[in-house]
Amino acid sequence: MSRRVAREIAFQTLFQHDIGKNEPEPTLTNLAEENGLNEKDAQFARDLVMGAIANLAALDQAVSECLHNWQLQRLAAVDRNILRLCAYELLFCHETPVAVAINEALELSKAFSSDESSKFLNGVLDRLAQQRVHRGGES
Repeated sequence: MSRRVAREIAFQTLFQHDIGKNEPEPTLTNLAEENGLNEKDAQFARDLVMGAIANLAALDQAVSECLHNWQLQRLAAVDRNILRLCAYELLFCHETPVAVAINEALELSKAFSSDESSKFLNGVLDRLAQQRVHRGGES
């Protein structure tokens, strides 16, 4: 399995946590088992989910600063959680290259949202990536 599948599972877990207030661990475990995720990739997904949840206020603040004429809570839940997941990778996982984090987010958007959302998210994530550069993270 790949990190792409792990990110998809992390996104789905964050989405279910956001919308249904589902506990992340059982959701993550079930999705990982259903998708045949190996332990290494399951741990990567777990790290993404738990890191994003632990830093949710900071992520939401960072994303909100990059939204122009939008409020985070008014975005579609799919887009909001893709942004949160990618924001976590951009701002806290400096081993992930910026281009990889953004590309993976856009692939999630294409799979779960719309082409219009992908364009919108790309602009927001580009602004967010600039925050990473200014904070001293790799580009």
